Amino acid sequence: MIEAVAPSEGLGVVHLFCKPTPTFDRDAAVSALDDAITSGVQVVTVSMLGHKADVAIMALHPDWWVLRRLQSAVSAAGLDIVDSFVSLTEISEYAAGVPEEMRNMRLYPKLGDVHEDKPAWCFYPMSKKREGHANWFTLPFEERKELMYEHGASGRTFKGRILQVITGSTGVDDWEWGVTLFGQHPDDLKEVVYTMRFDEASSVYAEFGTFYSGIVADPTTVFAAL
Repeated sequence: MIEAVAPSEGLGVVHLFCKPTPTFDRDAAVSALDDAITSGVQVVTVSMLGHKADVAIMALHPDWWVLRRLQSAVSAAGLDIVDSFVSLTEISEYAAGVPEEMRNMRLYPKLGDVHEDKPAWCFYPMSKKREGHANWFTLPFEERKELMYEHGASGRTFKGRILQVITGSTGVDDWEWGVTLFGQHPDDLKEVVYTMRFDEASSVYAEFGTFYSGIVADPTTVFAAL
């Protein structure tokens, strides 16, 4: 047995963005995801829009080795991984002392049936700026906390319309956070991102990477759309 490689708390998260190759085997791909789910992995499959990818697979599990086996099985089924993102669920330093229920929701989110009422999906990475006039990491903690509280208050106005999963990637990927949004409608995604960009924590101090968008559905439906 290979010893698990896991965070001291929370889950490992990997986003795989894929395109089918000529050897793509739909049954093998479904089987790979079924095996992962049997192993305790939370799997979200997304049918992607646009040219960047055709399928997204978001997988959550404490053990990086388990996520690695899923990644290998997806490749073996004939899906070419054209982009990816590695991160960890976390409790922000600005959210210390939140109630235990909220803490567990952030460290151990449950996403199994999210597609039933929030099928619109997008993902993007982000970091905080380190520029002379806008260096987030030189601000005093209390000022950063106040700005993040304002930012969070904007997000909470979308409660019920948007499920937001923010994962930390400092030290494990090129960006500092990954943001995954589940919405009731595609314009919910557009509105929440637009609204929150006016907060100072975003308008002055944030920079964003590539956006991916699509439709959450079960694996059979997602692969049938290829």
